[in-house]
Amino acid sequence: MKREVIISSEHATCDVPSAFKALFRGQGDVLRSHRGYDPHSIDMATALATRLNCKLFQGSVSRLLVELNRSLGHKALFSEFSRSLSEMHKTKLLNDYYFPYRDAIEREIRARVQKRRTVLHLSVHTFTPILDGKPRIADVGLLFDPSREQEAVLMRTWQRVISKQLPELRTRRNYPYHGRSDGLTTALRLKFPDANYLGIEIEVRNSLSPSSATWRALADVFVRLANEFCGSNG
Repeated sequence: MKREVIISSEHATCDVPSAFKALFRGQGDVLRSHRGYDPHSIDMATALATRLNCKLFQGSVSRLLVELNRSLGHKALFSEFSRSLSEMHKTKLLNDYYFPYRDAIEREIRARVQKRRTVLHLSVHTFTPILDGKPRIADVGLLFDPSREQEAVLMRTWQRVISKQLPELRTRRNYPYHGRSDGLTTALRLKFPDANYLGIEIEVRNSLSPSSATWRALADVFVRLANEFCGSNG
């Protein structure tokens, strides 16, 4: 079965459409912080997609307007800034940004699965080194569902390789979040079997700069690992 990669970046930007800018008046610092988006996530996602020559999906609005990586009904779907919007305006946000983004990714995966292909979906994120005063003890996180054998085996291998190639980076599995927590990859696992879909969230410490040699070396390792996965087609 042929193996292919797609890349997504749910928290690529802190942009807010003009119709909703009033919600964030005086909150520019919040929007530009890790709360408003994942700094450097789109840089990593673009670097990987370009070098792997694969499809890239990227969110176009701030997570504080509507959270593309949360399910309908989740308490964080709308933030404290957008939660007070009317149902009409919330529906517009969902119809304009949420559903088109998630549906496009699902359609892409489904089209490939129908051609008897296995999709490795790398959902690229970054995390703040300190949250609520507590330091995160990692530089790279690999999030997956341990009950899905392909994901579990692959992420054990990836952790081992990254740790060997870049020992200066602390690489952990299912940290700083658990791979089975609510998110886009979790939702997609419900729609596609293990044999056809691997949903992996890559988490990189956001203080690691794209201009650094370590960041570039990490991108190199991710590209090599993804190519090795696709190169071992059965």
